Amino acid sequence: MKRIAVLTSGGDAPGMNACIRGAVRAGLYYGMEVYGIVRGYDGMINDNFIEMDDRSVSNIIQKGGTILKSARSDEFRTKEGRAKAYENIKKHGIDGLVVIGGNGTFTGAGLFYDEFKIPCVGAPGTIDNDLYGTDFTIGYDTAVNTCLAAIDKIRDTADAHERCFFIEVMGRDTGYIAVRSAIAGGAEMAILPEEKTDIEDIIKRLKYGTSDSKASHIIIVAEGEKSGRASDIANEVKERIPALDVKVTILGHVQRGGAPTAADRVLASRLGLAAVEGLWNGQTNVMAGIINRNLIYTPFVETITKKKPIKDELTRIIEVLNGRKYQE
Repeated sequence: MKRIAVLTSGGDAPGMNACIRGAVRAGLYYGMEVYGIVRGYDGMINDNFIEMDDRSVSNIIQKGGTILKSARSDEFRTKEGRAKAYENIKKHGIDGLVVIGGNGTFTGAGLFYDEFKIPCVGAPGTIDNDLYGTDFTIGYDTAVNTCLAAIDKIRDTADAHERCFFIEVMGRDTGYIAVRSAIAGGAEMAILPEEKTDIEDIIKRLKYGTSDSKASHIIIVAEGEKSGRASDIANEVKERIPALDVKVTILGHVQRGGAPTAADRVLASRLGLAAVEGLWNGQTNVMAGIINRNLIYTPFVETITKKKPIKDELTRIIEVLNGRKYQE
């Protein structure tokens, strides 16, 4: 390993810059030349490579987004596109790749290795926390804290006006952000893609809570909820409980931005270093992750195909701490 390249791909996540910094400085520590690929796989195809040194990653650990930019590349999904990318990898003499991203990023890296044998090690960068092989992904903690700040503010106005707020958070395929935000924000319910939503149960809980002198409610909805998004569920609640003042807030892409938390900066730094050391030690087609505080390398095929279920304990916390069990 004499020369490596680093890229970020897919959705941006707070902490990606800290991971880039970790990978670049680790590569330099081991005496490698390090390149950055701007705009992910699209940049690999279009020969957008830049040489990086210590100063390239100075003063970025606290910044959200990614200095290497990110782009989704339809062309890289084709064999012809990957062949063009390989020609540029050869042109720059790259011996290995650090890829920072999620499922799609690792799928692309796996195909690239299968076809051209360029070693790749991944670092999990996605706010959804949905990758098998790591307890937490880069950006997840920051996203949850961003949601929590919004929930705290919304609760103030919900209490003042005695309203029921449905707050939609990101999580197309998983409710990790929703469940942890709900616990930390003291929400009455979290509606998740992993669980079948029973609208009748929601109605009963709201009627019971309102009759029990609780006039304001906070309900967190993951955007991928199969019964509909927050606005769909809220509309049905309005129809069924006309006396309830129902509002909807969609947090959207605000969850992706902002300075990463200390937890995300430490995690990202650790995983950037681990990705480079994985390449240095002959690892390939694996993702670096942290499980029970220990560094683990998991094959891409497992991170992509295996499910990472939400622990029942987390959903139970919301149910129990919501107060007295309502009567049927």
